[in-house]
Amino acid sequence: MTDVQTRKLTRIQREKREVILQAALNAFSVHGLRGATLEKIAVEAGMSKPHVVYYFGSKDAIYTELLESLLEIWLSPLRDISPQGDPLAEILTYVRRKLRMSQEMPRESKLFATEILHGAPRTGASLSGDLKELVDEKADVISRWSAEGRLARIDPHHLIFSIWAMTQHYADFDVQVRAVLGAPDDAALFSDADAFLTDFFVRALRPTAT
Repeated sequence: MTDVQTRKLTRIQREKREVILQAALNAFSVHGLRGATLEKIAVEAGMSKPHVVYYFGSKDAIYTELLESLLEIWLSPLRDISPQGDPLAEILTYVRRKLRMSQEMPRESKLFATEILHGAPRTGASLSGDLKELVDEKADVISRWSAEGRLARIDPHHLIFSIWAMTQHYADFDVQVRAVLGAPDDAALFSDADAFLTDFFVRALRPTAT
């Protein structure tokens, strides 16, 4: 950690760091950790390479900070599923929040996907620790809802995996989605996706009459 990071930052220093983080996010989401060099990040940020190093010390430090902040944002919608809420409403809210994140944060989604595809070198401990603990906790909630007859019988872990896959696809594979659909308007694309996913999960999760 550099001296800049250990002492209280001025407003200008905070702004410079944010410019670098946003430039790095662009670079990492396109090129991955190996392909995104400090030179590319510096050019994207409109700064010199020494200037970037002054604020962060290394490319790895930038990458790690981005991932750590992203993980907390990524987990927030899952953490907010309330055991006291209506089961179907809680899950549909989760689906919609994840879809909205794909619409509004595609670079962040691609960065996380790239990290996973490369074996999670920086987040492996978090995935098997905090993430697993949270997923297991919410899976228990979903299992209880199913046992109470408030949701259809469904494997809760694979339900969560399916939600991740069906929402993050729109960010991680946006080029493919737009090529197949003929470059649709962004608002229309996500409105249609929302309608489809809502109908899909209502049909899959609504408990059957006994």
